[in-house]
Amino acid sequence: MKFEGSDFYAALIHELKNNLGLLSMTIDSIPTQGDPTHDEPIDSARLQCQEVVDRLQQALLIYKASNQPIRPNIDAYSPYDLLNMIKERAVSLSRGRLQIQVDIALDTPEIWFFDRDLIEMALINAVHNSLSYARACIVIKAKLIEGCLALIVRDDSAGYPEHILASVETNVPYRASGTGLGLQFSRLIAQSHQNLGRTGELRLHNDAGAVFCLLLP
Repeated sequence: MKFEGSDFYAALIHELKNNLGLLSMTIDSIPTQGDPTHDEPIDSARLQCQEVVDRLQQALLIYKASNQPIRPNIDAYSPYDLLNMIKERAVSLSRGRLQIQVDIALDTPEIWFFDRDLIEMALINAVHNSLSYARACIVIKAKLIEGCLALIVRDDSAGYPEHILASVETNVPYRASGTGLGLQFSRLIAQSHQNLGRTGELRLHNDAGAVFCLLLP
């Protein structure tokens, strides 16, 4: 089999992602001892390892999107189930360091149509960012906004820097490590969801912390 240069790098990223996934599972199996000098470095290493896995996954999707449009696998899913799964993941990653809450508005439909895998990746990326910067609490929310399903991750951090907010408002990628790649990834996922002439959106703002919002038509 002959690899083109870009195919080789894509295959390498995929292999690294899988290897780091195994490393993350190994770190996750290390039991806590109730001693901050032991537990905190382990928790930090585990979170950083999972963040790198997610970044590599995002890089693969962005690479594919540069060659062809993202084609989401749209089906009917429960926002309730999705948010509770995201909460379980956040609780596992926080290891009791932060309070994790789910807030589902009464007007949230029991079923909505979206690509669950893609939306899950975008929300997990937002949760990872909040885990790094939140002071005490992360809230994962669902409600209707402008006739769209809004999936929200908000925290009590210092909020998004102005240059990141500006990059999303102007639809210009913020080319930097960490949050920049994750937000570009999330915006691509949101925009891949279209229905009745409307296109999904990524919205960010600050309100006593950082607020990440995916709008799905």
